[in-house]
Amino acid sequence: MRHTPHYLMTDPDEVRRLIRNHPWATIVSPASTGLVASHYPVILDESPDGPGISILSHVGRPDDRLHELGRHEVLFIVQGPHDYISPSWYAPGDLVPTWNHVTAHLYGTPEILDEEENYAALSLLTDHFERDRPGGRSLAEDEAATRREARGAVSFRLRVDRFDARAKLSQNKAPEVVDHVIERVGEDNPGLAEEMRRVRDCSREE
Repeated sequence: MRHTPHYLMTDPDEVRRLIRNHPWATIVSPASTGLVASHYPVILDESPDGPGISILSHVGRPDDRLHELGRHEVLFIVQGPHDYISPSWYAPGDLVPTWNHVTAHLYGTPEILDEEENYAALSLLTDHFERDRPGGRSLAEDEAATRREARGAVSFRLRVDRFDARAKLSQNKAPEVVDHVIERVGEDNPGLAEEMRRVRDCSREE
């Protein structure tokens, strides 16, 4: 991503918040056959101690072989809210449009989980996404059947070695312009407007 200092997101807690709120990720691998990309859900792995970021995910077979998982570093892209920003929302004479977004690139080498860990990870993923749903289901309701199904997936843990994250949210504009953009964006994209408010309010407190 373009290196613009005032858009950098360097706080690991902000990256964790992004992952929690937007758990659909793109996995990109520099495989021996060329670049490979897939899309899967991710959740934070809350078990490791220390300040680092760790995530759990899985792929369906044969994506594990296509990505050559565990053999090299991979890139996870987590995309938060984003949208086009029209210069019609700026002051007269400011004519350059842009695209606001919150994005994190996570780098690390996946640790492939064994059969028991795989089932535990898939159970954790399912429980995570089912927990707030009326009538939420669990793999434990039929463990024998879901264990058979689990053999078609490969779960892994990614301890993030480094990340590159941006929150590009009109920080380069005058406060009154930012307020107006937030108002206009909020009409159709409340998630992005909320991210802009958080950044705006933090900058006003500094």
